[in-house]
Amino acid sequence: MAGSRRRGPRAAVRPVLCALLLCVCRSAGGDGAGGGPGAAGATDNPSAPPHRRFEYKYSFKGPHLVQSDGSVPFWAHAGNAIPSSDQIRIAPSLKSQRGSVWTKTKAAFENWELEVTFRVTGRGRIGADGLAVWYTENQGLEGPVFGSADMWNGVGIFFDSFDNDGKKNNPAIVIIGNNGQIHYDHQNDGANQALSSCQRDFRNKPYPVRAKITYYQKTLTVMINNGFTPDKNDYEFCAKVENMIIPAQGHFGISAATGGLADDHDVLSFLTFQLTEPGKEPPTVDKDISEKEKEKYQEEFEHFQQELDKKKEEFQKDHPDLQGHPTDEIFESVGDRELRQVFEGQNRIHLEIKQLNRQLDMILDEQRRYVSSLTEELSKRGAGTPGQQGQTFQQELDTVVNTQHEILRQVNEMRNSMSETVRLVSGIAHPGPAAGMYETTQHFNDIKEHLHIVKRDIDSLAQRSMAV
Repeated sequence: MAGSRRRGPRAAVRPVLCALLLCVCRSAGGDGAGGGPGAAGATDNPSAPPHRRFEYKYSFKGPHLVQSDGSVPFWAHAGNAIPSSDQIRIAPSLKSQRGSVWTKTKAAFENWELEVTFRVTGRGRIGADGLAVWYTENQGLEGPVFGSADMWNGVGIFFDSFDNDGKKNNPAIVIIGNNGQIHYDHQNDGANQALSSCQRDFRNKPYPVRAKITYYQKTLTVMINNGFTPDKNDYEFCAKVENMIIPAQGHFGISAATGGLADDHDVLSFLTFQLTEPGKEPPTVDKDISEKEKEKYQEEFEHFQQELDKKKEEFQKDHPDLQGHPTDEIFESVGDRELRQVFEGQNRIHLEIKQLNRQLDMILDEQRRYVSSLTEELSKRGAGTPGQQGQTFQQELDTVVNTQHEILRQVNEMRNSMSETVRLVSGIAHPGPAAGMYETTQHFNDIKEHLHIVKRDIDSLAQRSMAV
């Protein structure tokens, strides 16, 4: 059964009882009575953070999120959910779509924390319907509540983007608990069933929206990163429910749905952490993995080992000339591969620079012919043009010729710079026996400097050509 105990006739008496207990504890601590080592340790650091342990069987994150058959490890997807390599599209931006993903096995964590990263994007100013994060006793693979089943036993955190009741209080984030016997009031956005809520616009943000949902010491807290900044830790408080009772074991899930309006609901990551209170022993791997699972993993390992041995035998049969050679001589080492990639990259740079050098030679020849033609035309027309008109024409021609001479000079400088760069790259591609790390670093610095000069000259040449 899921719900909150904060409502009831005893709620008003609790603050007085808490104050009395606090006074009694303080007086006992001052007298030195009743304060054993365990009690002293508990009061020395009451705000110590819990121990967090990542639970990979209840999490997913890209890249390489899906397997070759389209499934997500340890998760089951249903409805219109579309897993891909880097995200899961829970519901696409089409009308009346529903989708969900759920953990295949139940979690039995006393305290836990979820970090969910998602995007809700659409073309319209208003979207629908929304997205929900679940912890329930059973999987709600399909249903009318944001793509999941109604009358769940557990808790749902709803990211509701459509205003069904017309109160203009959406988009909103709502926490609703259920004991498996209550229908969700969809027409009123669950307003009378909400244990806590906050208004946050999570649609069409420049960065992914992040939600941190923590269940610790029977208190459920929701923190939101609104997606306006790339800072992953920029969370702000949204909602909190104290004395929250949820099933001891349950499935984690996330679902989404569209209606007459439609958004893309994409989940980039769903990370689950088990929390352990300070002073308690964190769970170990041996306690979590059963003997049956160990046997299963051992069988899979032996199967992969047999496949590897079979592949090695087939390789040796196909390459009898390599038999008897050490394995290090047959296969390329990591260092050899990195060295080969460096030289291949330098060779490509060398070829590209040579091609650029040839293009600069062609530009240089073309500019020389152009300057010669202008000079010849100037000598023919300059003497035969009378008066002020001739002087103006002469000045324009002089300006064009001077500009072309300047361009010609810059192209020559670029050509010389490119030749020097080619020489440096050639020196790296064919180093001498005494070449060391310092010389190689100096070569790279020289190449970088020459390429910056070429870029600057090309920009200047383009500006001058536009001016002419």
